[in-house]
Amino acid sequence: MAKKIDVPFNGTKEQEERLKKALAELKVEHGGQGLMIAALQRAQDIYGYLPEAVQQMIADELGVSLAEVYAVATFYAQFSLYPKGQYKIGVCLGTACYVKGSGDVYKKVCDTLKIEGGQCTDDLKFSLDATRCIGCCGLAPVMTINDDVYGKVTPEEVEGILAKYRD
Repeated sequence: MAKKIDVPFNGTKEQEERLKKALAELKVEHGGQGLMIAALQRAQDIYGYLPEAVQQMIADELGVSLAEVYAVATFYAQFSLYPKGQYKIGVCLGTACYVKGSGDVYKKVCDTLKIEGGQCTDDLKFSLDATRCIGCCGLAPVMTINDDVYGKVTPEEVEGILAKYRD
């Protein structure tokens, strides 16, 4: 379960207008059928995540309950109910990386940042997710931070890697 951080939702009027326009377009494109996932994808593209206020906007626009929107948003791993950090960390837990020690790297990231997978630091600087194979098996274990890829990472290297992004 992702750590709920106490950051007020700061959606803008422009974002709300973009979402309403996107939902209206989806209704036309889909003829009212199969809108939920597309609506959630568009909303997450606009806001970066799906806070309750955004889920309620989707529910209102689609004429469904908030519970229905929440159920779909929490079922699929592609959706996040919480903001992601400025630096999105992924540690591959696929087979090649895992047998080479990525579990220990993952634990070290958790311990260093004092968060668990799916969570974000209170300052919104870092978020952490477990990933599956990213196609760099020869570099196992692999850790990514945004578009930067780190290969053959050891737990001892984690703090130094994170330090590059702290300031």
